[in-house]
Amino acid sequence: MDQFAFLTSGGAGFFVGWGTLALINAGLAQGKNRSGLLWWFLSLILGPIATLILVVMPKVRTKIF
Repeated sequence: MDQFAFLTSGGAGFFVGWGTLALINAGLAQGKNRSGLLWWFLSLILGPIATLILVVMPKVRTKIF
């Protein structure tokens, strides 16, 4: 049972939350026509700061007209 002690500790919730935020940011980036994989990786490093950047950035236009 000691190998599962990490899952019940408070540190595991932090990593699960950070990973979930990275997945949400990847979906948000794809919705704005940006690279989901790149923003997923940036979100692992920057976390909530990447979310703020994504929300503030405008959507990339694919067509001019």
